[in-house]
Amino acid sequence: MFPATRLSFLDHYLCDARPWGGLSGFRRFAVEFLYFGIKNARACLFAGLFFLSIFLVPRAGLLGLPRYDVLLVIALTIQIFMIWSKLETLDEAKAIFLFHIVGFALELFKTSGTIQSWSYQDFAYSKVFGVPLFSGFMYAAVGSYIIQAWRLFDLRIRHHPPYWMATLIALAIYANFFTHHYIGDYRWYIAACALGLYARTTVTYRPYDRDRKMPLLLSFILIGFFVWLAENISTFFAIWSYPNQLGAWSAVSLGKWSSWSLLVIMTFTIVCHLKHIKHRIFIPE
Repeated sequence: MFPATRLSFLDHYLCDARPWGGLSGFRRFAVEFLYFGIKNARACLFAGLFFLSIFLVPRAGLLGLPRYDVLLVIALTIQIFMIWSKLETLDEAKAIFLFHIVGFALELFKTSGTIQSWSYQDFAYSKVFGVPLFSGFMYAAVGSYIIQAWRLFDLRIRHHPPYWMATLIALAIYANFFTHHYIGDYRWYIAACALGLYARTTVTYRPYDRDRKMPLLLSFILIGFFVWLAENISTFFAIWSYPNQLGAWSAVSLGKWSSWSLLVIMTFTIVCHLKHIKHRIFIPE
């Protein structure tokens, strides 16, 4: 049996500066594209395994255990494995636990009797006020991806806004998920503020051995899009249902894409406060 430290061998190989030697032309494009895909797949390890279990676990559950409870056991097992195998540090696990709490609190509010934005129809022993405990891991999966991608792509952020401004926007995003049920939806005003705040911000990443750049806002939008796709798949498998999906499944509205992109900004801000990530962020004076 290999020791736990050997299980992170893939990470060391992927982060090796030039394992294939010098490249040019189409061969460089092919290798960089391949590495970009593999690194993203590796960064999605927790999310991928978790959502794969959503597809594979039957609605009736397994071994007499309801489906939501099985998903909770699987999520905890994946998380423990990642810490044991050195694929995730304890500090990163603490941040992911924070995402779980933040997401679960939002779930409690959104599924409450007075709001009922969506609902979890199936029975589970691990439900708290109608919300299965595994649901927080869906938010944690987004945080896990950002944390893992930061290491694998050697991410560096240029012209990041001051932390207090970024934190204020993140708090406004989170608060709006609650307050728009009472005082109106200010999502687009907050989004406009975020656009101005991050307009000059770029992310430098390294698929293989050369740095590439892209606007940070574009990465928020792209990640939000893939989370929106995952949400469509999850509702198709009836993990949870929106009111318009109770009779028959229908695609989740495109408006949710903007909500997920904003949630990605909030998640990114939390990740930015990790000590080993802060030194890769440049904030102009």
